[in-house]
Amino acid sequence: MRFLNTIGVFACALTSVASAASSWTFDDATLSVAAKGAEAVKHKLSPNAPIAVPIVLPAGASLKFLLTAQEGKSAKRPHQAFLTLHQESTGLQESFAFSVKDNGKAKLDISQKDIPHQLVHSATPLLATITLASFGSSTPLHSSVFHLTIQPDATSSTANPQPERYSAKPEIHHIFKSDPKSPPTVISLFFTLAIVGTLPVLLGVWLALGGNISHAGKAFGTAPVAHGLFLGSVFGLEGVFFLYYSAWKLGPTLSAAAVLGVVAYVSGSKALTEVQERRLNGER
Repeated sequence: MRFLNTIGVFACALTSVASAASSWTFDDATLSVAAKGAEAVKHKLSPNAPIAVPIVLPAGASLKFLLTAQEGKSAKRPHQAFLTLHQESTGLQESFAFSVKDNGKAKLDISQKDIPHQLVHSATPLLATITLASFGSSTPLHSSVFHLTIQPDATSSTANPQPERYSAKPEIHHIFKSDPKSPPTVISLFFTLAIVGTLPVLLGVWLALGGNISHAGKAFGTAPVAHGLFLGSVFGLEGVFFLYYSAWKLGPTLSAAAVLGVVAYVSGSKALTEVQERRLNGER
């Protein structure tokens, strides 16, 4: 029994040691330098030995990385996976994240336009490192894999572009449209007279259809408030339209029209009720 317990403890210890000794690495890693109109040049990457000769990135070409991330011997997706380009003389660096699947397959594409201006025009080769890390006790990987020499585009400027500065900008002068103008007076008078000229015609048609002006006194006597407010609101709306045409803005016009509209609706209902009662009594 003691022997079995000893074996169990020893097995657990070996498992713990193996778990603690596991580390992140990568396998099946290739680097392709792809340029337009030329066959891609492929290089094999190793986490233990960097490529001896610097990789040359011509103008217009791009770097394409493929690798499989591993935790110990198992392919797995790390929490962090990126490639970093270092300018060793100044300490400047830029990192590029890999796109990693759950099975550990990772890829990354980098073109010259993705690399900062200072690194593109570096006088010395850039050091490229790959970092793989995640949660847990596994040892992260930070491996130097190659040096990169960039051949910048001959047409591009070697001057360092000025970065965007967030500060006060020059004053902006807006040019707005001029205020709308009223039409010529002659046209306004013509349409005004045309509208006023229809009033006698409207009154004549109303009388021809049986309108009875003699009932006005009785109507105002029975419901003076309703008829008075209704007629007043109608003339008030006409006045609002005239003021809008001559001087008012849209805001005051809508406010006044809304108030007069409510008054016309309520008083008009009462006035029509009084008219209906007279008609039911046979008075027309």
